[in-house]
Order: sequence, then C-alpha cells, then structure tokens
Amino acid sequence: MKRVILLTGGARSGKSRKALEIASAYDRKAFIATAEPLDSEMEARIAAHRRERGEGFTTLEESTDLAGAIASLPTGTDVAIIDCLTVWLGNLLYHFQNEEDRLRCIEEFLDSLKSPPCNLVIVTNEVGMGIVPLERSTREYRDLAGGLNQKVAAVSDTVIFMACGLPLLLKGEMDE
Repeated sequence: MKRVILLTGGARSGKSRKALEIASAYDRKAFIATAEPLDSEMEARIAAHRRERGEGFTTLEESTDLAGAIASLPTGTDVAIIDCLTVWLGNLLYHFQNEEDRLRCIEEFLDSLKSPPCNLVIVTNEVGMGIVPLERSTREYRDLAGGLNQKVAAVSDTVIFMACGLPLLLKGEMDE
C-alpha cells in the first residue's frame, strides 16, 4: 500500500532532514523540488538541499504542476519527497494571477494524492503560528497555506509535526 506522509513545522525545524531520513529506507527514490532560483539566496538554498540529499535521488524540478510531476515519476519509484508545498503555493501566486488557475492546480494535486504511484513524503511549513501579518496579500497566503495543509493532512496516512529537530506524531504511525 502506498503511503502519504506529511511533514510540517516551522522554518528550520528539521522537516527536510526528516523527509530524507524516511526516504533512506527505500531503494528507488525521487525528489520533486518546487523552489525556483529567482535570486542568489534561493540559489544557495537549492544548492545546499542538493548537497544534503546526495546522488541517490532522481530529481524533478517543478514549480507549478505538482500533479504532473507526480504522474511523471519514473516507473518503479519507491518513494518521492515533495519539498515543499508552501514554496509551491508561493509559485502559484507568482505565476498565476487568475485564482481559478491556482485553485485548479491545487485540486489536481490533491486528486493525485488519492492514488499515488509510490509512497510520498510531503514537506510543508506551518505558517499559522506567528503574528497576524499586516498586509492583506500575506494574510491571504497564510490562509491559503493553512487550508492546503489541512486538506493534505486529511488525506495523509501519517502527519508529523517537527519542532527543534524532533518529530511529534499527529496522525497515523511513525516508522522507526
């Protein structure tokens, strides 16, 4: 049975490291990277993530069509990490001015989780634990991310909250 595992938590909480740890139990691994190198700081982050995961992954870079990326995973893939949903959501807001196009991408992604081609480990940020943003667009992003995280958590077999590098099981079972 293919499992969907959601890893959430704050920035630098250990989510990506935990995703790599989970994926290490599998032979044929893929990594779906959502970040775009739009500036030198993001380029450095992407390079650090590449170094951290090493050579054992087939990497797909997809900034907007996550459902398409999942569908195009190589046959025989055991596990795929998607890192990360909140960056992907920012990409949708950046690339699609039309709300209908953004919602279509989100619905297609959620549909792809119903019968994934392999085990999925999905990384996302919990963005609703801080202060209420002053500007409307940031509040809308926070609300959209919170809603997306809730929908993904609802269809996930396992949900793990990361804090200070430590996992807290919220749903399902944690393989150790």
